[in-house]
Amino acid sequence: MPDIKKIFGKNVRTYREAKNLSQEQLADLCGLHRTYISHVECGKRNVSVENIQKIAQALRVKISDLFAGADAKKNK
Repeated sequence: MPDIKKIFGKNVRTYREAKNLSQEQLADLCGLHRTYISHVECGKRNVSVENIQKIAQALRVKISDLFAGADAKKNK
C-alpha cells in the first residue's frame, strides 16, 4: 500500500513549485504555518480534510489532483 501522506505531500510540492510559490507564500494563502506546509510536503503530517481543502483552493487545483497516484498498487 502506497504511503498516502508522502504522495499527497509530493503532489502539493509539485503544484506549489509549478506556481512559483514558496512554502511561506502557500502557507499565507492557506492561513497555515510555513512549518506545517513543510511537514505536509515531507509526508510527516496527517492532514485534516479542512486543511486539504484550504491547500487545494490556494493552489487552485482539485482535491483529487493532490491525491493523484495514491490508488496505484505498490510493487513488492
